[in-house]
Amino acid sequence: MLREIRPAILVLVLLTAITGLAYPLAITGIAGVIFPRQAQGSLIEKDGKVIGSALIGQEFKEDKYFHGRPSATLAPDPNDSTKTVPAPYNAANSGGSNLGPTSKALADRLKDDVEKLKAENPNAQVPVDLVTTSASGLDPDISPEAALFQVPRVAKARGMSADAVRELVTQNTQGRFAGVLGEPRVNVLALNLALDGAGAK
Repeated sequence: MLREIRPAILVLVLLTAITGLAYPLAITGIAGVIFPRQAQGSLIEKDGKVIGSALIGQEFKEDKYFHGRPSATLAPDPNDSTKTVPAPYNAANSGGSNLGPTSKALADRLKDDVEKLKAENPNAQVPVDLVTTSASGLDPDISPEAALFQVPRVAKARGMSADAVRELVTQNTQGRFAGVLGEPRVNVLALNLALDGAGAK
C-alpha cells in the first residue's frame, strides 16, 4: 500500500511547490519588473505621503471637490456584528448592492439622488454614472460627462471660472486604451489633486 501512496504524496508536494510557490513568485517578480507602479498598487502620493490609489475610488463630500460614483460596499456594524453599515469604497468588501430593477429601495435612492443632482445643475441631464454604483463598488473613474456636470458646483465653491475648471476636466480625461478598448474616463482623485494644485497657484 505504501508503494501506491508514496507517488501520490510526491506528486502532491511537487505540484504544490510549483503551483503554490514557484509560479506565484515568478509571476509576482515579472509583474514587479514590467509593471512596477501597478504591482505596488498604483499608489498616488502628495507631498511624499500616500493619499490613495488610482485603482480604488474615495469618497469626496465637499462641494469644492468632484464626486465619484456612488459606492455600495458595506462593513460590519461596530455596534452589532450581525448587521452591516454603508462603508463607501471599502476595498476589503468589494461588491455591488445586488438590488435589481424591481427593488423599491433602489428606486427610492435613485429618485432622491437624481433630484439632488438636478437641484445642483438644473440645466443639464444627470449622467447615469453619478447615480448608479459599479459592480465592484470601488470604481475610481467617472465619465467626462459626469465630471462636466459637476463643473458649476465646483467652480462656485472654489471661486474659479467654470472655463478653468472645465479645462482641468479636459486635461484629466483619459481616452480609450489603444484608441479602441474601454470608454473615455476621468480619475476622480487625480482630477481633485489637479484642482487643489490649480487653486494653490
